[in-house]
Amino acid sequence: MTKILVDSASDVEEEEARRLGVALLPMQIRFGNEEYLDGVDLSHRQFFEKLIESSELPQTSQINEYRFAQKYAELTADGSDVVAITISSKLSGTYSNAVRAAKSYAGKVFVVDSLNACLGERILLLYALRLREEGLAAREIAARLEEKKGKIELIALLDTLKYLRKGGRISSVAAIAGEMLSVKPVIRVIKGEAKLAGKALGSKKGNNLLNQLVSSCGGIDFSMPYTLGYSGLSDAYLMKYKHDSEALWKGQTDDVPAYMIGSTIGTHVGPNGIAVAFFAK
Repeated sequence: MTKILVDSASDVEEEEARRLGVALLPMQIRFGNEEYLDGVDLSHRQFFEKLIESSELPQTSQINEYRFAQKYAELTADGSDVVAITISSKLSGTYSNAVRAAKSYAGKVFVVDSLNACLGERILLLYALRLREEGLAAREIAARLEEKKGKIELIALLDTLKYLRKGGRISSVAAIAGEMLSVKPVIRVIKGEAKLAGKALGSKKGNNLLNQLVSSCGGIDFSMPYTLGYSGLSDAYLMKYKHDSEALWKGQTDDVPAYMIGSTIGTHVGPNGIAVAFFAK
């Protein structure tokens, strides 16, 4: 039997993990003196409620080697093999800790660096679940994920530069100037790292830029998992984007799944962001 393990940087919460038949290892997130397990005792909605109210950014902690070792012991106790999917090694030390813990489980635990996070990590997980349903063994699943993960595109349009400024990702001067001009930055994950892919004045131009970037990647492979996502307490910006991007989906699919983005990425992008993740053709 093969079990799939994923960290909460995938934005999978505890209840959904149970529905999917996935083992979840949550990141730890701290607001001041209060510490929570991401997606377990702090939902995505509760996270954004706290983020909006807080004057300081919360702190997120990578999953340490000990917690991985404990989880591997639990999952392999019945003789099962494990495929563990983690947040990009370029964004967190979580992958390295997962690999170190797996050394005691050679041939039993296979760790895959998603080179992604958020929706990008989620669709790699969904592909892993599809492969498991097809009856592939853990080693084969891990090999297929390694083969396909480079095709994943995660592109996001942010509504504000405030949280990037708070996190020290851009200067205060640039953030204030951007807010005054209503600059909407577009972020793209490239080789495991988040890069600035462009800037637009206003949300409509931002939506157009997002669509242009999707097309420039070669388009969406609709035979593979794909999804949209949004950050914050309202999906209004997402609904607007679905309308503006109708040409991408029309005639290809009747259902475009969408999820709320969680704390790992939400901490840095803030509310009212939208994102698309897919395997490029």
